[in-house]
Amino acid sequence: MTAYRIRPASAADAAVILRFIRELAEYEKALHEVAATEETVAASIFGEGSVTRAVICETVEGEPAGFAVWFKSYSTWLAKNGLYLEDLYVTPKHRGGGVGKMLLRHLARVAVEEGCARFEWSVLDWNEPAIRVYDAIGAEPQNEWIRYRLTGEKLKRFAEG
Repeated sequence: MTAYRIRPASAADAAVILRFIRELAEYEKALHEVAATEETVAASIFGEGSVTRAVICETVEGEPAGFAVWFKSYSTWLAKNGLYLEDLYVTPKHRGGGVGKMLLRHLARVAVEEGCARFEWSVLDWNEPAIRVYDAIGAEPQNEWIRYRLTGEKLKRFAEG
């Protein structure tokens, strides 16, 4: 059985993080949407003023197995921060060994230690393997909420009035 450890990511991990981002996007059939580069990953996650954090899960020998990227959200009703998981990815070679659950538990501990009232994330409705993991750990889908998004030209046009 492979042993794993989780460590904070650093700017030196930008290439590994970008590789994971691209692999995840390919899995989600959206590789064509990835505009990130090593430079933009390093600047946006590790640059001055960044509110984003990341961890790398690796074997004890140092082979990267997965990652998670998150940031704080806020609940006005609870008047507390939440932890929002933007991405979690485990390489195919390391799936089924508990890496995803290990990353989720790590982030749950971060949320508790930092006084967050919630730990939330989104999942594509067809991603059954991930949904099975989320159900198994006791997470509950929030089916009453519909997520909206403005991007690209639509975002710019709306912002311009």
